[in-house]
Amino acid sequence: MKAAMINGSGEAPVYGEFAWPVASDGQLLVNVSAAALSQLSKFRSMGGHYSSSGAQYPIVAGADGVGTLQDGTRVYFAMPVAPYGSLAEQTLVRKHMLIRLPDGLDDVTAAAIVNPGMSAWAALVYRAHFKPGQTVLINGATGSSGSLAVQIARCLGAGKIIVTGRSESRLRAQDADAVVAFDMTAEGGDLAFIDALKPVVAEGVDVVLDYLWGDSAVAIMSAIAQTVEGHPTCFVSIGTASGQESVNLPSAILRASSIQLLGSGGRSVSQADLLDSARSVLDLAAKGRLKILMKEYALQDIETAWQAPLTPRPVIRI
Repeated sequence: MKAAMINGSGEAPVYGEFAWPVASDGQLLVNVSAAALSQLSKFRSMGGHYSSSGAQYPIVAGADGVGTLQDGTRVYFAMPVAPYGSLAEQTLVRKHMLIRLPDGLDDVTAAAIVNPGMSAWAALVYRAHFKPGQTVLINGATGSSGSLAVQIARCLGAGKIIVTGRSESRLRAQDADAVVAFDMTAEGGDLAFIDALKPVVAEGVDVVLDYLWGDSAVAIMSAIAQTVEGHPTCFVSIGTASGQESVNLPSAILRASSIQLLGSGGRSVSQADLLDSARSVLDLAAKGRLKILMKEYALQDIETAWQAPLTPRPVIRI
């Protein structure tokens, strides 16, 4: 079958032929129609994600997608059975790792929206235990994931949404109540960001969804610690889009605040809760309450798609 194959750890995929999968007990064959690229799918496929240890190459790339079962049922699926991934004509999936797609939602949109939407839903609902009326700050709200996080927070009844990121024009395009842009590369950029944040967070922030990590995350915690007293803040790390895996986090920030640090991902949230999150996101998308920018590619153009920005979300139509 035609597939996007990765031949070794750290390598990008190439288009070629791969053996057709054969199902055994507890597994289902899925005829793939669309699969989006995400940080998870790319790094997991190349062996650079914490969930990808022990991969035996060659493999088919891709961590999730959309397709049909042999009886024609349309499904979203996640984490195909190795060595099969979602970027192929057909893949192999465990029965408990798929959910039925709602009517009225096309395959490409479904493939594009689940991963970024699921990450926001799981972080808010299962990690931060978000309640309607609370204040949410979304760091990194300029990309697909951050934009969906804003929409999902609004759907869940957020009382106030604060967005931060590098591009003020993209931030102002979001449905937010307050916007704070930053330039962490400028001299004194961290201090300027802290000063700009202080009046915005002074009344307290209940949940921070952080897609960037790095210096901007420390600046947000610093602003809260310097301004807010006694108001609990659940700070949820979702990704490291800044490229900074490690930060210098002074102990004084935590001692002088009510900040609780959490992570949200494939091991801090159960598979069942992640699939429930995906189901909720798909239902909202089918009702027209969630939108995402997308760009379609053919499977044979995988090398170009792999290098493309993640906003708009690259979707491989198969």
